[in-house]
Amino acid sequence: MQSVITQLSHSLDDIQAFIEQGGPIIWAVFATCLLLWLCIIDRYWFYKLSFPQLAKGIIADWQTRTDHQSWRAYKIREGLISEVRIRLHTRLSLIKTLIILCPLLGLLGTVTGMIKVFEVIAVNGTSDAQSMAQGVYLATIPTMAGLVVALSGYYFSVRLTQIADNKTSILADKLMLL
Repeated sequence: MQSVITQLSHSLDDIQAFIEQGGPIIWAVFATCLLLWLCIIDRYWFYKLSFPQLAKGIIADWQTRTDHQSWRAYKIREGLISEVRIRLHTRLSLIKTLIILCPLLGLLGTVTGMIKVFEVIAVNGTSDAQSMAQGVYLATIPTMAGLVVALSGYYFSVRLTQIADNKTSILADKLMLL
């Protein structure tokens, strides 16, 4: 038990050091990451728990109709499928926007870090390569953080889009068979 607490303490210290090295932009990347993952979890929650009841209700409503073959029935079916598609794709554009935003925030952190490096060089007049390398290293941390968040989010964004399209198609097929 003590070793687990010690490992957790070291991990928290490492995270704190990473945030301090990355500068204030890391907090913006973190907030974007948090919002991104809340949206991703919300979509999975909806797909697994809420959507099955929604689909059952739509299918039950469609089954109670006597007319399934007329032009009007076809348009009602299209409207139902369109509403489902909208509900399934809710927040996916926000997720994609947050994914695009993460590397841009990281780049902003890198640029501000580089400005600080050049400012120190201009003020102190030093040409110490080791100090410059350390400054560049610290400046690139926000970009790395933004890219890691974006890459992990991109996988789930593609997967969520596939799930939404698949569920829409399955429901459309079920309404067609009735």
